[in-house]
Amino acid sequence: MALHFSNTRALSSNKADNRSAPAILNLSSRKTVLNTANYAILSKKSVKSDKVIAKATSSSVTPKSTKSKDVSVKEDFSKTVLSIILGGGAGTRLYPLTKKRAKPAVPLGANYRLIDIPVSNCLNSDINKIYCLTQFNSASLNRHLSQAYSATIGGHSNRGFVEVLAASQSTQNKSWFQGTADAVRQYMWLFDEAVQGGVEDFLILSGDHLYRMDYGDFVAKHRESGAAITIAALPCDEKRASAFGLMKIDGTGQVVEFAEKPKGDALKKMRVDTTILGVDPKTASENPYIASMGIYVMSAKALKELLMNRLPNANDFGNEIIPGAKSAGFKVQAFAFEGYWEDIGTIEAFYNSNIAMSNPSSTQFSFYDKEAPIYTMSRFLPPSKFVDATVKRSVIGDGCVIRAGTVVEDSIVGVRSLIGENCRIEGVMMMGSDYYETLEECEYVPGCLPMGVGDNTHIRRAIIDKNARISSDCRIVNKEGVKEANKEDKGYVIKDGIIVIIKDSYIPTGTII
Repeated sequence: MALHFSNTRALSSNKADNRSAPAILNLSSRKTVLNTANYAILSKKSVKSDKVIAKATSSSVTPKSTKSKDVSVKEDFSKTVLSIILGGGAGTRLYPLTKKRAKPAVPLGANYRLIDIPVSNCLNSDINKIYCLTQFNSASLNRHLSQAYSATIGGHSNRGFVEVLAASQSTQNKSWFQGTADAVRQYMWLFDEAVQGGVEDFLILSGDHLYRMDYGDFVAKHRESGAAITIAALPCDEKRASAFGLMKIDGTGQVVEFAEKPKGDALKKMRVDTTILGVDPKTASENPYIASMGIYVMSAKALKELLMNRLPNANDFGNEIIPGAKSAGFKVQAFAFEGYWEDIGTIEAFYNSNIAMSNPSSTQFSFYDKEAPIYTMSRFLPPSKFVDATVKRSVIGDGCVIRAGTVVEDSIVGVRSLIGENCRIEGVMMMGSDYYETLEECEYVPGCLPMGVGDNTHIRRAIIDKNARISSDCRIVNKEGVKEANKEDKGYVIKDGIIVIIKDSYIPTGTII
């Protein structure tokens, strides 16, 4: 499990353990999925303060003209709901973190990957049929999902799965995915099979959001309202609203208008009374706008009708399918989500969200929640150890070694990270390594430089991607305050003032950035 430190000094002297082989996590049911390497048990006080399971609410008003389902009895969503996680495109906003991997496979926190967030939310909501659609660099994503989640989640009468659907050509369609909606359209034959097996609704999710949500409430309200589509909506204030696609609702919570990132008077026209969706009056007055989170529940019939018949040339859900559905007369409902949610699809947002986790007094998202844990691959790594090192307000992943005289502060240190002596690591997201290196493997590297950070190196406000080799006596601090720079040939780029050391790169001795 990841270790979360406020201010710690530790002393040890044993050598690092050898390479550890990953193992498959067998998920027989949600209640028995207890990956002991996933989370730490904190005191009752801190668990309560860190708990961010959202109070997600929606309109309790059902139009008289709409036939609604009786949801007084808890439904078995594992049989009737299938989740589709959209892996996104080439991930240009997160580049170079997406240079050698799909966006959902980007490491998160100290032990996780982005894909673990929506998958865990699904499993915690008793939704165990999960596909992830992607077409860029899917090898690492496929490997992670196959090693982290068993191919057969559930029992013989309730089979589930977590699988990658990569873009492919067929005799009927020789083009790659043209967008999120087109990706789903190209696999409609597979989703038709799921409908024949009892699936009634599809849960459409994004692979680059950070939040914790019970989708059960979301799906239940969707069915209760009788809507064709229900959109998860985030109440927000005027300052944040202009950065999102906004929705306007009527007195029943039905969406009547969309506006993409409106400004000025157009923004003011999108103000709504969010108490209609169950938001408390105080929060509603402070957040009079509702932004689309890019999370949808769609009935199986509506999804097929829209993609195959009504809008066969539309390629994007947010910009084309959802507005088009309203125009075509489909009932589109809003569902208010009151909790922490962040789109971490840019370098700056990704960095800030990760570093925020290092400070328990200010973080809005925590992995330490025993009632809704975030699952990931079981690696069976040795405990991390510090050889007379100082760690302040940081999260340290499994199997790390931090040597004498080093100070780590306000940082995230990923699995198998090696940090040499007398280093200073400040505000750094260090992703770690994919494996422990042997001497034979090291011989292929100039000077046999190991993966990790060498002695006497100072790093500040940076992201260090996996398997990077940073030699001794380096200063990676952006001393000139550069905002943007592309130095891929030298192993790094700078985006939004944040230094990103590229995966598998080599930073020679004495480098100053």
